[in-house]
Amino acid sequence: MMIEIDDVWRSYDEGRIEVLKGVTLTVEKGSTVALVGSSGCGKSTLLNVIAGLEFPQKGKVSVAGRGVEDEVSRRELLRHTVGFVFQLHHLMTGLTLEENLLVPAVAVGMSKKDARGRVLELAAETGLSERLDRRVRELSGGERQRGALCRALMNRPQVLLADEPTGALDERNREAVFDLLMRLVAEHGLTLVMATHDIELARRCGRVVRMRDGRVEE
Repeated sequence: MMIEIDDVWRSYDEGRIEVLKGVTLTVEKGSTVALVGSSGCGKSTLLNVIAGLEFPQKGKVSVAGRGVEDEVSRRELLRHTVGFVFQLHHLMTGLTLEENLLVPAVAVGMSKKDARGRVLELAAETGLSERLDRRVRELSGGERQRGALCRALMNRPQVLLADEPTGALDERNREAVFDLLMRLVAEHGLTLVMATHDIELARRCGRVVRMRDGRVEE
């Protein structure tokens, strides 16, 4: 299994707000999984726990055979194993697109030559080759989200997590970005876990997992 989640609990406000309530879930390598459910059901928190952005207060999480119980393991997970695409691109608007894409490479000590080569490769795959020198504020919404996808793939992750990756886009860009996302997942041999409110997009994944009130209902 690529992802193993065993009886995971997560709460906030000193335990008064329970968000994940004993979630158990396994995800096979190379599979595409959509998490669906109403707002507040725990989808985003579950993605954050898988990525190591948040820690489970009870239970265990393993990604690519590695646990995420401490700060060091979570940092290594984010640098080398997991790529994350958010609903809002979270690119630094004052930098060029290329500068944004180089940030993950710098974090892992990738050589300038290899990092530049990776940027050009991903830009070509996503139709952004002519936009690399543009500051993020000059890019369209669809271009920004494609750039966020490139950034998530810079360090060749095994797992791609996507939290409403098309939620901030209009219908035309939504379809284009989702088609690109699914193509890149297939071509790069990634495992995808995506949270979405869009049941039509969810059904294009290999597996749909419904969450309700902090629990998994398949």
